[in-house]
Amino acid sequence: MKTNRAALALTAVALAPALLLATPSLASAAPVTAPTAASTVDSDTDNAFAIARILADPASGKAVIREANKALDGTPEDRVAFLATGYATAQDEDNTFAIARLLADPASGRAVIREANKALSGTAADRAAFLKTGLRLARAEDDRVTVARILARPGISDALRAAAEKAIDGTPEELRYFVTVGQYQV
Repeated sequence: MKTNRAALALTAVALAPALLLATPSLASAAPVTAPTAASTVDSDTDNAFAIARILADPASGKAVIREANKALDGTPEDRVAFLATGYATAQDEDNTFAIARLLADPASGRAVIREANKALSGTAADRAAFLKTGLRLARAEDDRVTVARILARPGISDALRAAAEKAIDGTPEELRYFVTVGQYQV
């Protein structure tokens, strides 16, 4: 199987410039999604190449990498099974681990903990949705509470009060920036 992997790597290196130059920039690309069962009907070489692309993705977690390597070392049926169901299962394992890390972080606020627990109790789609958008919104809720506490402090400066009032009405990103950096710069 090592020769297959070496041949696959050589092919990927040879095709990379052509594929990279022929595709639009990553800034305008849609998010990468898990391959569907329809993508596994191609040849074994195509399936191995699809798995190699998953391995090359810097966003791939430890479970995805572990299972992808098992599939590459296995039979053609193993590669089909990985692309059909194993990838999604491994991605869910990585998502579960990421959420558990958030729960273990003492800096996580009440909203993040509440929403993370809901996601862990839910489905794989719930966990993916939490990491994609729910975490951002839960952090914004926690950040609004932090900014409200700053505003409630007696004797804060006028500049800090103005910056906090501006931040509390802003986007989640503006809130996060104010809580982590901006309040100390005023």
